[in-house]
Amino acid sequence: MTQDWIPNALPPLHGKTVVVTGGNAGLGYFTSEQLAEAGAKVVIAARNPQKAKAAITAIKARFPEAAVTYQHLDLASLASVRHAAARLSELEHIDSLVANAGVIGSPLRQNTADGFELQFGTNHLGHFALVAELMPALAAHGSRIVHVGSVSHRWVRPDFTTAAHPRKYSSYHSYALSKLAVMSFGFELAHRLEIVGSPATSVVAHPGYSRSMFTPRRPGVATHRPASAIQRRLSRPFAQGKDAGAWPLVRAAVDDDVRNGDYWGPDGPFQLRGQPALVRPQSHALERNAASRLIDLSQELTGFRLDL
Repeated sequence: MTQDWIPNALPPLHGKTVVVTGGNAGLGYFTSEQLAEAGAKVVIAARNPQKAKAAITAIKARFPEAAVTYQHLDLASLASVRHAAARLSELEHIDSLVANAGVIGSPLRQNTADGFELQFGTNHLGHFALVAELMPALAAHGSRIVHVGSVSHRWVRPDFTTAAHPRKYSSYHSYALSKLAVMSFGFELAHRLEIVGSPATSVVAHPGYSRSMFTPRRPGVATHRPASAIQRRLSRPFAQGKDAGAWPLVRAAVDDDVRNGDYWGPDGPFQLRGQPALVRPQSHALERNAASRLIDLSQELTGFRLDL
């Protein structure tokens, strides 16, 4: 692996096209900004057109020559996913798809437009449907698919049977389970792509523990109330800004040395902060039987087929 990767000085990416879901805010915004700065054509696929416009404005204010466009995508609606996939399939080329968008911390249970628990339905099922629908184009382009996981996968087990319709709702558990599903799908997809000899690749990346208090401000996009000195001092050893949280996502998307099935994250203690590096997931994220059952369930729930 390349040892001299410098997150703040990416190699030129002119001629590359990267689709970033949820690229209008948070980690997705800084992923989009960093890719655009290096010359990539970035397609922000997001639900809110006003927020996407603000993100594009913020990027162009810093980098006037940036090539950034918008595609409407609501991952909580399978109809929207199907429409967006049809439009994205018309792109001349997709070098990477960063499946970043997500919902976190809904204290009361909410459902997607199709009746699934919101976090699992958006974070996993929405992206599953998008990847399944785009797979012919991704395979034809030899695209790299980056699934965005989380350290929270450590604390749940791969039982996805009732994840879309939980009997008891816990916001944290539903989020962590959705992220474990994202990772299980990403690793299993890598196996299946390799088996069929597809030029497309599937990798997983995670941002560590990224906090707004350490994140650079961007007008109209990244704004937050200042944290106290003691809050910053207590959090600094195990947290970083969302700009740094985007580093593993960006490296996973564009580093030529990234390989099918890789897992990228911060290299610091407990993978909470640091430079982007190859890291190890918990073993249960690699359980192929659980991942196969997850894919079968996802196909049944969404009606989208993963044809390889």
